[in-house]
Amino acid sequence: MSATRPLHLAAEIGGPPRYDAGSHVALARLAEGGALDFVTLNDSFARPGPDALAVLARVAPATTRIGLVPTVTTTHTEPFHVSSAVATLDWVSKGRAGWHADVSTTEAEARLFGRRPAAPASALWQEAGEAADAGARLWDSWEDGAEIRDVATGRFIDRDKLHYVDFEGSTFSVRGPAIVPRPPQGRPVTVIDATSGPAREPAARYADVAYVRAAFPEQAAALRDELRRAAAVHGRAPDSLRVLAALTVDLGDAETTPEPGLGTGPQHAGRGTYFRGGPVDLAELITRWHRGGAVDGFHLIPITPERDLERIVNGTVALLQHRSLFRTFYPGGTLREHLGLGRPANRYTRASTSGATS
Repeated sequence: MSATRPLHLAAEIGGPPRYDAGSHVALARLAEGGALDFVTLNDSFARPGPDALAVLARVAPATTRIGLVPTVTTTHTEPFHVSSAVATLDWVSKGRAGWHADVSTTEAEARLFGRRPAAPASALWQEAGEAADAGARLWDSWEDGAEIRDVATGRFIDRDKLHYVDFEGSTFSVRGPAIVPRPPQGRPVTVIDATSGPAREPAARYADVAYVRAAFPEQAAALRDELRRAAAVHGRAPDSLRVLAALTVDLGDAETTPEPGLGTGPQHAGRGTYFRGGPVDLAELITRWHRGGAVDGFHLIPITPERDLERIVNGTVALLQHRSLFRTFYPGGTLREHLGLGRPANRYTRASTSGATS
């Protein structure tokens, strides 16, 4: 990867469960002040508090540029409803929505729904990939310009520009078309954590952004190369996939040096990787990994969002901007534009066009 390739940065704004969106609004605005690509809000069926999608729909009108990516669980949920909710967030945010597709693995969460027991990870991630595929088809089921809104003739929709999806998955089926017009981005950005083996195939096939966790840049580069090769096998351009290193960040004592062993990379901590040090140390790590071609950017997860995100934005990001390694403003208005991704062509428009010209 060229050293001139743009650096992408995102941050989690979750933390302890809350029932008021005020803190999330403040954190999203802080991240937006640093021109971060997007913020994420983690969620699961076991987590108390309001739904992440609903919270970021509240954050949307309080921000203007930053991308908004809630975690959405594809297990025990209906893909049709998921796609409608994510499309609605894209409309509310004027093209800044994404979704982090995740799975539910526990029997306790399965009992909340009572429809089926917990399934193996391989089956859950197959279903998650199918949900991402069905969602993209539903977003395409309205062609651009399908809405006429002609009061004089009473025509609201051009029915020739609506399409039935007719999708059969392993655990669900979708007929379509969607009940929400095609989102402003065409398809909101799909994010998948590719840390676990079963998640890598759907990430390579369907994700616009994939997370990886690695203790060393060489390890991250190997995972990035694996995902890009797999994307090419599925007929995708490898450059259409952004691979970000996911890193839990503790900047609690900004004046101390990193813990032993952190000079070359973050430590493993449970499911992910963990960095403890100061904002300058973090900037050095990001610079080294990105310039070395290991990853396209970082998804930073502050261990204490109210404290650490401020140090990330006003310390780490400010230093990267001063070194001309990260942008100081948003060149576009949509999340796809922040990530350097084009607006996808509508598959049904392509099909009808090719049929007309054949």
